[in-house]
Amino acid sequence: MFKKSVEAKSQQRLSGADRKKLKRTIKERFPNASETDLDILIPPKVEVTVSKHPNRVLIYCLEGGLPIFFDVDSRGTTIFPTVYALWKVPHLLPAFILKGGEVSRYVIGGADLMFPGISIDSEGLPEFLAGQPWAVKVPGNPAPIAVGSTLMSSSEALKAGLRGKALKISHHYRDALWESAEGRYVPNAGFLEDVVFEDPALSTNDAINDHENNPDNIELEAAMDDLDPDSSSKMEPDQNISQQVTTDFGDLKVTENIESDKIIAEVQNTLSIEDVDALLDKCLLQAFYTTLKDKDLPIAGSTLWSNHVLPCRPPGTVLDIKKSSHKKLSKWLQSKSSEGLISAKEDKHKKEVMVLSVNRKHPDYTSFKPEKQQVEKTQQTVDSDNETDIYTTMEVIEIYKPSVHVNPIFTSVGADMRQLYTASEASEVVFAYIEKENLVKPTNKSIIVLDAILCDALFKGAIKKGSTYPSEIHKKDLAPTFINRMQPHHQVTRGKESAVRKGGLKPVQIMTERRQGNKKVTKVSGMESFLIDAEPLASELQKKFACSTSVTELPGKKGYEVLVQGGVIDVLARYLVEQYGIPKKYIEVLDKTARK
Repeated sequence: MFKKSVEAKSQQRLSGADRKKLKRTIKERFPNASETDLDILIPPKVEVTVSKHPNRVLIYCLEGGLPIFFDVDSRGTTIFPTVYALWKVPHLLPAFILKGGEVSRYVIGGADLMFPGISIDSEGLPEFLAGQPWAVKVPGNPAPIAVGSTLMSSSEALKAGLRGKALKISHHYRDALWESAEGRYVPNAGFLEDVVFEDPALSTNDAINDHENNPDNIELEAAMDDLDPDSSSKMEPDQNISQQVTTDFGDLKVTENIESDKIIAEVQNTLSIEDVDALLDKCLLQAFYTTLKDKDLPIAGSTLWSNHVLPCRPPGTVLDIKKSSHKKLSKWLQSKSSEGLISAKEDKHKKEVMVLSVNRKHPDYTSFKPEKQQVEKTQQTVDSDNETDIYTTMEVIEIYKPSVHVNPIFTSVGADMRQLYTASEASEVVFAYIEKENLVKPTNKSIIVLDAILCDALFKGAIKKGSTYPSEIHKKDLAPTFINRMQPHHQVTRGKESAVRKGGLKPVQIMTERRQGNKKVTKVSGMESFLIDAEPLASELQKKFACSTSVTELPGKKGYEVLVQGGVIDVLARYLVEQYGIPKKYIEVLDKTARK
């Protein structure tokens, strides 16, 4: 979360009321904190400031710029202490003890904590729930080195055989948040006497950078049980910054995709300019065969690149136009146009190359054999066989609650007025009343005779004063009229999560518009109605379209807006339908860049 330093959007001093509110939040979030602990963490006469960052994170700092707490979602529900706070009050959070000091190399490098790297004593794995805040400590050291939230409960972990990720690290020693403190420090030698703290390899940039490139691919094997407990040396008494001394990293094994990542990195580094040119042509032809249809033409060069060429690159490869002989996208497309593969023209208004048509009789096109696309599997943090169906399995049900208009009908047939009903269930109620009161017209079975109660339920307040109330209604009009007099609700179910909200279901809104420099951006809002979080969606779209994304809070409204660089309105709408199961009727698109 704090890999790179980001400047705060705003900063202000906490008032007395806000200080009290912050203390109450900390007390509720961390029951182990006593009043004395709160006074240590937030001294009564010390100024406290809060800074708001672009990623919606709030950082609370003591006077002098010492970060003490950070709030991930700005709502107080996911507030965490910094390592500085844990060094002041180590018992504020329960902590996982690493199997050896060597494991700290990976945690401080940015990796999430894996179960094989946790030391479990004779009492067994402690009990915890998913989403709880926990700290991380090295053996024999009371000073935590990281803080995060659990990704599964202890019972789920035992069922999984203590494999996979245990803790999602939100903040750790030596990250950008720790570096942001003006007087950054580590606990003094007296506090860390005769204990290990960190891996000496971390003093070199290579040890850190190696792991930052692959923070999610590290898993420690059970062989770490054999790590030498005496591999650490004592602190030098005159050192201000403690160091952990280890003898050997030979027992440390990397099991998840490290070898394949190294191979991919080596392949990328060894690609010549000619190889990159050939890869570009291959991806372009693959796109012409698989994703780009004639009905999509003409198409902007940037849209062709992001929506069609990049998704066709082989899994694990990086496609960089700057490493080719063309250096620029426009020059590459113009070269393909001069070869006769495509027809392209530079749009002076948009200041980019437009692809007008594709010559599907060109020798390069006819001789090319497209490959079958491999669907890249995204990494999951929860071990469940049905996890891949959580996003696509979505159900939307329109339900209704009895209103004051129709309550007499429900009371008459003994139906519960506090319950929510589907359209068919509500229709059954009104037809049960008709059968009970025998309101079907004898001479015409398709006509319902209205008595006073049913007439008021259907039309009272809906007909202008002075107008005559109807005495009959056709059967086919009865149910819709009756349902329209009830209060609409909707129920959205995704996987194991379900929500019932009042009113009709508002659609997802996707809009493309132009920004400064004639660049296109696509905005998505309203995804909360379908139980989709904005932050994970933005992360997925960033990988999907190989472009930058951002999340902003909507002014004056509840919810967030995801902004995607580029004009991807159609592809994005299709992605929400296919990946998240949102029905097409609940997606509204507006392209403000389209020509009138």
